[in-house]
Amino acid sequence: MTANSLLSWTPAAIVFDCDGTLMDSECHWEEARELVLRGYGVETPDDFGERTKGLHYTECGRVMAEAAGLAPAVAEQLTAQLLEHFRKLVAADPVTIPGACALVQHAARFAPLAVASNCPRDVVESGLASAGLLSHFIDVVVPDATLRPKPDPDLYLAAARACGAPPAVTLAVEDSYCGILAASRAGLRVLGVGPNPHERELALVDMWVPTLADAALLDWAGTRESLTASYARA
Repeated sequence: MTANSLLSWTPAAIVFDCDGTLMDSECHWEEARELVLRGYGVETPDDFGERTKGLHYTECGRVMAEAAGLAPAVAEQLTAQLLEHFRKLVAADPVTIPGACALVQHAARFAPLAVASNCPRDVVESGLASAGLLSHFIDVVVPDATLRPKPDPDLYLAAARACGAPPAVTLAVEDSYCGILAASRAGLRVLGVGPNPHERELALVDMWVPTLADAALLDWAGTRESLTASYARA
């Protein structure tokens, strides 16, 4: 699908990633990782943010243990410390991505919305609530005992199901390769967002925009009408 055809299409539902897509929290993850690793006398590798972007926080803890040269058993402790720092940083400075509020508000008028995130539920919901966005979403889907984290497709499949739409007519909005891969595996069409996409990301998305404040994207969302077809909830 080309950019032009995506912007002439009306999805039956839209599922948003949260971190880095709706909420500007990647900087908080970066600072939290640095605080944890510094406590073990380790400087954060230059490529660490790119390596861990979009990963589930438990997987991030494992990668941090490797970077610090610590035993794998320490990963759980690092994960707990990471979440503690991250929660404090987000609570002190919740910030939305430019264009996120306008896009969500426009989209909620023509399609059911959900969030699919690898973050803890309390962090996602508190951040969206602080931005005045939480009420626009039918569901917030996060990993649990039955749903595997991204890059597995479980979260996107569950989110589309919560919206009552088949994956093939549902749009995912993502900023990371991990999330794009999950949405693609689930069979959703994908809108990628961010300033510097890699080729591997561009190969999987239907359209890429540098920002959710993109004028053509907001104009598209503001002029859509709800589909007349209804989809039975699974």
